[in-house]
Amino acid sequence: MRKLAVLVCLLVAEGTTARAWAAGPSCEQLAQLALPNAKVTSAQGVAAGTFAPPAGATPWLVGDPSFYKQVPPFCRVMIEDRPSADSVIKIEVWLPISGWNGKFRGQANGGFAGEIDYRLLGFAVMQGYASAGTDTGHAASGVDASWALGHPEKIVDFGYRGIHEMTVLGKTIVKAFYGENAKRAYFAGCSNGGRQGLMEAQRYPEDYDGIIAGAPANYWTHLVSSAIWDMQATTLDPASYIPSSKIPALAQAVLASCDAKDGVKDGILNNPRQCHFDPAAMLCTGSDSDACLTQPQVMALTKLYAGAQDSKGQVIFPGFVPGGEEGPGGWSTWITGPAPGKSLFFAFGYGYFANMVYEKSDWDYRKANLDDAVAASDQKFAGVLNAMDANMKAFEARGGKLILYHGWSDPGISPLSVVHYYGNVVKKMGQSAADSFVRLYMVPGMQHCQGGPGTDIFGEFGISAVNDPQHNLYMALEQWVEKGSAPRELIASKMDGPGTEAKVTMTRPLCEYPQEARYKGSGDMNNAENFACGK
Repeated sequence: MRKLAVLVCLLVAEGTTARAWAAGPSCEQLAQLALPNAKVTSAQGVAAGTFAPPAGATPWLVGDPSFYKQVPPFCRVMIEDRPSADSVIKIEVWLPISGWNGKFRGQANGGFAGEIDYRLLGFAVMQGYASAGTDTGHAASGVDASWALGHPEKIVDFGYRGIHEMTVLGKTIVKAFYGENAKRAYFAGCSNGGRQGLMEAQRYPEDYDGIIAGAPANYWTHLVSSAIWDMQATTLDPASYIPSSKIPALAQAVLASCDAKDGVKDGILNNPRQCHFDPAAMLCTGSDSDACLTQPQVMALTKLYAGAQDSKGQVIFPGFVPGGEEGPGGWSTWITGPAPGKSLFFAFGYGYFANMVYEKSDWDYRKANLDDAVAASDQKFAGVLNAMDANMKAFEARGGKLILYHGWSDPGISPLSVVHYYGNVVKKMGQSAADSFVRLYMVPGMQHCQGGPGTDIFGEFGISAVNDPQHNLYMALEQWVEKGSAPRELIASKMDGPGTEAKVTMTRPLCEYPQEARYKGSGDMNNAENFACGK
């Protein structure tokens, strides 16, 4: 992803703080380490700038190959973990040869997982962290769930066991190599990675001191069930399909209706819940064209905004909010796709129900009854894939800190889902208790984990345009955990331009939910100084 590559130049300038430790065995000697239900398959020192990702790795998980030339020397430990008879969990632990900051960073996965994100391991080592990543027990791209068919234990590994095993074994390797435990442990992820973070906080509260969970797919059984609603709404009647060529006009109609409601006409909906866009406003009055919608398309769009509902009208999962329609990470990618049946939602919906829920590779969404599909989904996997427990007293009691964030323009997972979950935590634990360990930041104009017309760089990957706790979410989390200073208003950035020439083009405050950034009435609308957080 280009944005991560752009931030590398910022990271190189930061450097890391050297730290002394009691020496353990050499890197190569770790190959002899005895581990429960697991074995070290390789332990090798990697010279500075020489790491090359394995052939066949997904390009966006590898990034620009030149990035790895900046990674300092590290010890690379590869582990094969078998906690069940059908488990083969691949784990990698990267340990800085020098300059370890005394901390451990666990890495997350997106989609259906299946691969290790080598860029994030590289970023961690460059910042001085010992870090671990995993494929969660299978080898596949993040949109492929065929590995799950007939393998219930692998689904458990994907659901929660893989990340926990990675964490426990990663910490074991850290202690063996450095001769002491990591002083702090942190985890950050988005989408399925956000779900993984919440699963850790709820199921294994002792694993991490601080967790960042972005756009969490934590209501998995209902989120992916809602794909059936979307698929049927847009394709059962071929006339209902909304082609990509109409998305720009839809986006402009939404902005014309709602952009100015927040007092700033900037192409960003500050709070999409204030936008009550009526799809019927785009109904063609003459011949069909890319500037309007036919009646079947209006009906489909209305269903997409309303969200999946059962036969009694009860909401299964919140609908999409206006504002995230256009762009490379918008509806043409996630919801409607470049052609019928080609969106990411189709891939996730089919993959989940065909390979996990019904275990029939020829499962046909056209014949699915949504009520039955949701019931089957919940019955089989609510306890394996969902991370919906609002009672996190164990995590809070041991001093754990949790930061949630979600883009208001997310077309992959409705941002209303994290708002609902945060509200449930407050309701369950009380506002005072919730304030002691959890924060939620909603990001206007950001799409799924990144991109969109709004700001989308605020340290969620550990790097930001300015690396201090006000601009960097990761640093804010660490300051909260280690110094007891809770994060308040953050500053997010938008950057444009190639490589080292990238420039900050916009900054905006990120406010503690339920506050939101409001324009003061004068000054540059691209400067965060001219906005203030308020309700």
